[in-house]
Amino acid sequence: MILVTGGTGTVGRELVGRLGAGWRVRVMARDPARVAGLVRVVGAAGRVEVVGGDYRDPRSLAAALEGVQTAFLVTTDVAGGDDERFLAAARGAGVRRVVKLSAAAVLDEQADDLITRWQRGMEDLLRVSGLEWTLLRPRAFVSNALAWAPSVRSARIVRALYGSSPHACVDPRDVAEVAARVLTQEGHAGCAYTLTGPEAVTAAGQTEQLGRLLGIRLRYEELSLDEARAAWAGRYPAPVVQALLESAQRQRAGAKAGVTDTVGALTGRRAGSFGGWARDHLAAFTPVG
Repeated sequence: MILVTGGTGTVGRELVGRLGAGWRVRVMARDPARVAGLVRVVGAAGRVEVVGGDYRDPRSLAAALEGVQTAFLVTTDVAGGDDERFLAAARGAGVRRVVKLSAAAVLDEQADDLITRWQRGMEDLLRVSGLEWTLLRPRAFVSNALAWAPSVRSARIVRALYGSSPHACVDPRDVAEVAARVLTQEGHAGCAYTLTGPEAVTAAGQTEQLGRLLGIRLRYEELSLDEARAAWAGRYPAPVVQALLESAQRQRAGAKAGVTDTVGALTGRRAGSFGGWARDHLAAFTPVG
């Protein structure tokens, strides 16, 4: 039995459809109804079990982990505690292996922001858990560009911070494909995989590519630090906003431009590009009228 947490998240929703026939799959979510809808969409109904579960509810964790051999772990609470509770429950349930979604920033010696410190701590917990472990460390997802969709549709504008800074962002579908292979194959215990796209791109360059694909002229507008802080403040608490600003500054210094071929080595094909992802998601950006 494979347990997938974060089933409605960016990677989890792609992963569920990639765990093929022959594998018993269970998806844990605080809102099982959302996952049930996703399971139907990806054509996995009948072979994927959906259960309610909360990291802060030991009973629900124990029920979700019953009979599970391998788990895909996604957590998002930088206050901490969720990983520790999950790993304790996994040990108690006899789980053998945990595949953890982390981030490439943990390898950057200059990265000392709140989010990266939390991710390093979560990796350390897994390493000493007594369970078999594998770490997936992607760069940011190309799908983060969906945040531009409203301004592209309404005004044909992309607004971003440090638009000329390169970033080897990765297609979340590639991360899900790697996760599916690691979850269902042997030989990955004790491994940490850094996952990037095939090239480093900039927000300004992505804007140009997106405009060509849409057949329209898009304008790129650089955000100031204050404008970026104000935009993120509407979505995240202040400490997370500060961490995102520090992360953007590291990107500006070139810390996120490095490319790996890990996706190719693990899947047998070239990692997907921003252009390929954008081509498959043009409907989200198509201007009204």
